[in-house]
Amino acid sequence: MVTFSRRTSFSREPNALTRAVARAKRPLVDLTVSNPTTVGLPYDAERILGALARPAALTYDPLPFGLPAAREAVREELRIDGIEMPHERVVLTASTSEAYSVAFQLLCDAGDAVLVPAPTYPLLEHLAALSSVRLVPYPLAYDGAWHIDLDALARARVPDARAVFVVSPNNPTGSYLKRSELEGLADLGLPIVSDEVFGRYPLSEDATRARSALDTERVPVLALGGLSKLAALPQLKLGWMLVGGPAAWVDEALGRLELILDSYLSLATPVQHALPELLAASRVTTDAIRSRVRENLMLIDRALAGSPASCLHVEGGWYAVLRLPRTRSEEEWVVGLVEEAGVLAQPGWFFDFPDEPYVVVSLLTPSEVLERGARALTHYVRHCTSVL
Repeated sequence: MVTFSRRTSFSREPNALTRAVARAKRPLVDLTVSNPTTVGLPYDAERILGALARPAALTYDPLPFGLPAAREAVREELRIDGIEMPHERVVLTASTSEAYSVAFQLLCDAGDAVLVPAPTYPLLEHLAALSSVRLVPYPLAYDGAWHIDLDALARARVPDARAVFVVSPNNPTGSYLKRSELEGLADLGLPIVSDEVFGRYPLSEDATRARSALDTERVPVLALGGLSKLAALPQLKLGWMLVGGPAAWVDEALGRLELILDSYLSLATPVQHALPELLAASRVTTDAIRSRVRENLMLIDRALAGSPASCLHVEGGWYAVLRLPRTRSEEEWVVGLVEEAGVLAQPGWFFDFPDEPYVVVSLLTPSEVLERGARALTHYVRHCTSVL
């Protein structure tokens, strides 16, 4: 009898929201879209396509950490954010998701645990399971702004924890890592894996933020980024991992990472040769994203004004969290929004919110679509609470 690994035993049963979407008789106002290439953003298409057509792309030149010129391009790009890193410590991957998997392979044996924030992006659960790693959540608390509950983080630590993960700004809360929080993470004495893909999209300024988890050298740090968000080019599949911390650990980590990445050699040559030009060409798109998310956040605030729903404080990224009245369950809210208001939003349970009801909406949504959806959502919430 054919058997399969427990790593792939994810439930494939459709949830109540998926079933409601399948039953929908009319087009929905989709407030979940997060693919930047499908939401009407401007791209410097001629420059991007020209960069990918370089003759050097025809020659296969596999290197575990990526081509030196591409690694140098990442190093130079990150200097814009005040991050100084020798290009020898820049490791290229095929995506940020691959970088997560590589981090698991570098730091954990099967069955080991890592500490992860909650709420956060659900993909991490699948990536960890595929590496036979156990996730142990620590809470992000909200008191008008999101922050790491450092006392709860210390209590969450288990004996077989091998790393602590952080996302800055977090998806979906939009909260940046603060310098005091970084020190609290370092106090654990564990390697820090920091996903910083949304770092270029602040919605406000805050002098207390850490530029990167690389700001500490007290513990090992792996800082992750990639073209998917920094250049809004997810289809080109290039990410990176910056290796920081004590020098002896960095040397050992790089030696082990070379073996891991040499086993896959998953990086495509054309995108590496094109990388300097792709980064330069991205400015028109990233500027448009920053403008759109700011405008959309104001649209949401206006639409919800005076209603029983509220938008929680967001510092950056592409998402906003809306808190709905506790007059019904989260499942009832999101299904009702689909069936009665024609609006699709992501429920908080996707992101492991500790309570309910919440919905998450994408600030990448074209503004006219988001305004229509936000007004329909607000009308539905008012209707549902007025008839109680």
